[in-house]
Amino acid sequence: MTDIEHHGPDAGRQQPPLPDDALILLPVRDLVLFPQLVLPVGIGRRLSVAAAQQAVRDDRPLGVLLQRERETEQPAGDELYPMGTVANVLRFVSGEDGNHHLVLQGVERFRVREYLEGYPFLVARVERIREEQPEGPETEARVLALRERALEALELLPQAPRELAGAIRSITEPGLLADAVAGYLDLSPAEKQELLEETDVISRLDRVQSLLDYRVEVLRLSQKISQRTQETMSERQREAVLREQLRSIQQELGEGDDKGEEIRELDRRIGEAGMPEEAEEQARKELKRLERMPEGAAEYSMVRTYLDWLLELPWSQASEEHIDIARAREILDEDHYGLEPVKRRILEHLAVRKLNPEGKSPILCFVGPPGVGKTSLGQSIARATGREFVRASLGGVHDESEIRGHRRTYIGALPGKVIQGIRKAGANNPVFMLDEMDKLGAGIQGDPSAALLEVLDPAQNSTFQDNYLGVTFDLSPVMFIGTANVPDQIPGPLRDRMELIELPGYTEDEKVEIARRYLLPRQREAAGLREEQLEVTDAALHRIVAEYTREAGCRQLERQLGAVARHVAVRIAEGRSEGERIDADDLHDALGAPKYENEVAMRTSVPGVATGLAWTPVGGDILFIEASRSAGSGRLILTGQLGDVMKESAQTALSLIKARADELAVDAEALQKADIHVHVPAGAIPKDGPSAGVAMYTALVSLLTGRCVRESVAMTGEITLRGLVLPVGGIKEKVLAAQRAGITTVLLPARNRKDWEDIPEHAREKLEFRWIDRVDDAVEAALQPAPEPEPA
Repeated sequence: MTDIEHHGPDAGRQQPPLPDDALILLPVRDLVLFPQLVLPVGIGRRLSVAAAQQAVRDDRPLGVLLQRERETEQPAGDELYPMGTVANVLRFVSGEDGNHHLVLQGVERFRVREYLEGYPFLVARVERIREEQPEGPETEARVLALRERALEALELLPQAPRELAGAIRSITEPGLLADAVAGYLDLSPAEKQELLEETDVISRLDRVQSLLDYRVEVLRLSQKISQRTQETMSERQREAVLREQLRSIQQELGEGDDKGEEIRELDRRIGEAGMPEEAEEQARKELKRLERMPEGAAEYSMVRTYLDWLLELPWSQASEEHIDIARAREILDEDHYGLEPVKRRILEHLAVRKLNPEGKSPILCFVGPPGVGKTSLGQSIARATGREFVRASLGGVHDESEIRGHRRTYIGALPGKVIQGIRKAGANNPVFMLDEMDKLGAGIQGDPSAALLEVLDPAQNSTFQDNYLGVTFDLSPVMFIGTANVPDQIPGPLRDRMELIELPGYTEDEKVEIARRYLLPRQREAAGLREEQLEVTDAALHRIVAEYTREAGCRQLERQLGAVARHVAVRIAEGRSEGERIDADDLHDALGAPKYENEVAMRTSVPGVATGLAWTPVGGDILFIEASRSAGSGRLILTGQLGDVMKESAQTALSLIKARADELAVDAEALQKADIHVHVPAGAIPKDGPSAGVAMYTALVSLLTGRCVRESVAMTGEITLRGLVLPVGGIKEKVLAAQRAGITTVLLPARNRKDWEDIPEHAREKLEFRWIDRVDDAVEAALQPAPEPEPA
């Protein structure tokens, strides 16, 4: 050890003696010393040199503390971390350039309690932290796992010293092993300081294990990449030599001019494509790359494919638009029966577009249950305007790149659905239908609905940029139309950019007319039958609609008509018939037994059964509420896969009945000795929502008073403990479901009068509506009169 002299401005000044529990502190940058580790430290600051000299002179340990900010030249107490390591000075070497070097060995952790004044270096009273080593099988398992992973990391390091592996194998104390591994890990000073401040040995072992696992995976990947790079480089050199030889051979044989001809052809097509200036500049830039690139290069096909996409897009090709309102009305009536409000809105849209072609018209979105004609309406609009029609299904799309395209750096990259559809249409102004917008998903690859915001905003889509193309494409001439089954499942910002047009379900008469006009001729043609070979009477069509289908749209109806057509086709092909006239009584042979029946009369023929109305994503439906009473202890039993809200509706209804027992002539004491069981059939289907409250209340009153519910009455509404009936949603769908099921009277909440205009005219004419404010109104309208007691 070299001789040490104390130099500096404070050399002649007396300093107080150091207390026993005080330490001379050595602030360091980017360095964390762990207990029992030996580490060289270079120092040059005046305070640091004075501290080291005093510690060596007095044969005292140093307290090594990491400073928070590396740039701080003279750190004070609050600029240092509060916990550090007590270290012995093994060696002190003074350099000629004024820099000094220490070799320190960590002893134990300490925590600063109080900084002391009056010294030419940092001094603090400290609390030394004695570490207890945990024992047990869990600790041993952690030690073994950490040791094995540390040895694995050393094997992956290219120049790891062998002595280090031997040292790690010899360490048995858990805390010392964690500190040793942490000291040699390639961690930031802040991360090492966190490990130093972790006094719980088990937690420190787990934290070091986690960091080491990450480093090992990084080392493995780095090793793989290095090996792959070496293999690729050698392969590329070999390919380059072979390619040069091949070029020489082709020149000798006179076969080297094919590529030149291809480049000239591409150059001619770029000049004729009518691209915007930005796109043409990008295309010519890529063409120059292609010209300099050998045909066998891996990127050659990628650049060629990119140029093909640029050249095949209809930059300046547009369909000639003819908007004739009278012709459009004729086409809509020809393709679709009914849907008068929807047709009227479409004609308004076309009229505005005709009078103001440059205006930014809203994006239409057809909303309704499956099978009501949303997609075919888009095709009719395209036919009425003379535009091309293209459709993209968004159901299940959960990757933003499906809309915006993939960047060309990825293998197999393609443009998004929007640009693909434009290319398929062959014109830059098609009718573009975005189907199933409520089925969009979101995943780790981004949110596709967010990418659609720019596409469907008339103020932004003129500068739409696909990630694959890398240049802007003007989407403003495109007429976008969306479809969805459930509007609430369309993301809010996306829904705000569109005008929703609702398509209600069809009534029985409308379905019969649609079957006669469209579905039957289509299925007759699909089966290879002429008109005279298959005739289906109106009575048969009515029975198919009523007894073989139950839907808001017409898809199941078309399938049943297809089955009838195939049945007749078999008989004609076998020579057993030359033609068939199918009446209602002949359906059993073709379609089998009826699949649905009118259960209303059967289900409400006993007390305790009421008919409710439900909303589903595919239209409305009727819902039966059944209640029974048995001896018990006053329990309420609920079955039928009911959700929490529906269960609460049943509990509310029973509580309301108990509170009004005298008014309803219900024996309250007998009710306490009986169990009430409420069941909603179709138990395999989950059900939820508050709108069955009125039906549950009516069913329970019917059960407890012995009065049957009228078979032709259905109801909906939420109830409160005060007996009020609150409004509910889905009124239009529920009313149409009631009409399909043969209901004649519908009880609706009085506060739903605002939905009166949404109910189709034909349903308003055929149904009787009773508007109810309180549950008493529902009981009065729904229950039959109490039976008169028989004379004794």
